[in-house]
Amino acid sequence: MRVVIAGGHGQIALRLERLLAARGDEAVGIVRNPAHVADLEAVGAQAVVLDLENSDVDAVAEVLKGADAAVFSAGAGPGSGTARKDTVDRGAAALFAEAAERAGVRRHIQVGSIGADNPENPDVTEEFRHYLRAKRAAEDDLKARDLDWTILRPGSLTDDPGTGLVLLAEQTGRGPIPRDDVAAVLVGLLDTPASAGRTLTLISGEDAIGEAIAAL
Repeated sequence: MRVVIAGGHGQIALRLERLLAARGDEAVGIVRNPAHVADLEAVGAQAVVLDLENSDVDAVAEVLKGADAAVFSAGAGPGSGTARKDTVDRGAAALFAEAAERAGVRRHIQVGSIGADNPENPDVTEEFRHYLRAKRAAEDDLKARDLDWTILRPGSLTDDPGTGLVLLAEQTGRGPIPRDDVAAVLVGLLDTPASAGRTLTLISGEDAIGEAIAAL
């Protein structure tokens, strides 16, 4: 399986690339900074240097050509300001999805955020509301496309070692989830056509990842 990952140097993406490479898949990560190429190669992935904020659909489609699946895991990150939340979390996601359509890559997984179903939540900061609005807009854009899409909304991300035990459902409530487990769930979703057309929330729980995905 050839999987192209937007945001290839992100903390979830690097874990996903390592898992894919370990089982013999071809992981291709799109990165903005040439200095990040070596980090992708160290986990067994290929790197393509391309700035999704300043690219066009043809250039991105060229990278996606021949892929079996696409994963959007890019993000502007904390402290990036409201403008980049729009250009990355919404704009780059929409560009990547459009390029997947053009390249004929039907399987598409987008990493969203818990809380994107309520982007006007008064209990979060205004900056976080901008982030949730961008994530929700990216989700709405993806759902309108002719793709076999899945949206995964992780809870609060941690760097704790993965436990392999999760709660995966359309609604879970809030909670933490190790990045290790998010990456493992992404691999499982790539292998599970039944997850297409689903918006799923993920937090730590009591179900083994394989069982949680099989129950979808």
